[in-house]
Amino acid sequence: MMTTAAVLDARSMRAWLAKWMEWMLVRRYSARTIDTTRRHVEQFAIWCDTRGLVRPEEITKPILERYQRFLFHYRKKDGRPLSYSSQAGKLVAVRGMFRWLARQNAILWNPAADLDLPRPEFRLPKHVLTITEIEKVIATPDVRDPLGLRDRAVVETLYATAMRRSELVGLSVYDVDTERQTVRIRKGKGDKERIVPIGERALAWIAKYMDVVRPELVVTASEQSLFLTRLGDPFTPDALTDRVRKIVSESGVGKKGACHMFRHTAATLMLEGGADIRYVQQMLGHSKLETTEIYTHVSITKLREVYAATHPAAKLGRSPAAAVAREAPPVAGDAAELLADLAAEAGDEEAEPIGETPPSTTEPARSTLRARCSRSKPT
Repeated sequence: MMTTAAVLDARSMRAWLAKWMEWMLVRRYSARTIDTTRRHVEQFAIWCDTRGLVRPEEITKPILERYQRFLFHYRKKDGRPLSYSSQAGKLVAVRGMFRWLARQNAILWNPAADLDLPRPEFRLPKHVLTITEIEKVIATPDVRDPLGLRDRAVVETLYATAMRRSELVGLSVYDVDTERQTVRIRKGKGDKERIVPIGERALAWIAKYMDVVRPELVVTASEQSLFLTRLGDPFTPDALTDRVRKIVSESGVGKKGACHMFRHTAATLMLEGGADIRYVQQMLGHSKLETTEIYTHVSITKLREVYAATHPAAKLGRSPAAAVAREAPPVAGDAAELLADLAAEAGDEEAEPIGETPPSTTEPARSTLRARCSRSKPT
């Protein structure tokens, strides 16, 4: 832990970190970015404190390289090393703070300016589902149960749009455009918005959920989140991961995964279906500064055409009623780098699963919801 003297020192690493966090907050960095950066720099500050290094001006490039070697040799509780992406993330945060300190004239030079980061890993996803397997997973929730119908709408949305779990959690009831068959993702990574296509079948299940289940779950009229827990609260990312992980496990496909598995699978199947990588990148919300920046302004009209031609979810029915009324049968270099990027993203979802809030007296009656679902079940 940081010593009392270090905490009270106005020029200590911790004091400058607090000022940097305020600077990022004023400039509208996302809460997640600020929190992650703070944790990484605090870990570095603690490492420095145990070695008698309190102020930023005491840090040199050899010290930073020593910290880099520490991260390389560090072992987690289960004995595994930190992934190269995790090591790089921690070093990027430290490097960012020193760059900011130099710009604020808090230090004479930036000791991290020439720090070499670990080379990125290019690993393909471990568990990508086939069309048959993804259809089996999607069909797992019991739609006769109200929460099962909600879960069906959730997994259909994840698969059809390839969105991140945090993006699904942030969906509003006003973000789904049934007429244009698109979804507006307002809370994407880096607070970037984008519009992506969505299949007819997914739209049909969302409509059924909105009509039958959500009115019974919502507690306050001002609640705008699309998907709600049994208590009427918006999902947290970890609660959503826990729910989807159970669905995948109960499906019996023999593969482990949660929300990110749907993102991996959708991207892989579109590429296998012949989609140009730039359209897949647009749909995923990727925007690399070097290799993909020129592809970040793809027309939604063209993207929707590519989506309809390559994503299996877009081929499973021609009308919402038909899509929901039957379980449709499965439809029969740079891409590797794209999938490797997806694999790196999956690390955000490796936290211990956290379940939904336990039932309370305010929970809607499941029997009432189940009765409504049964009466409205597609035939």
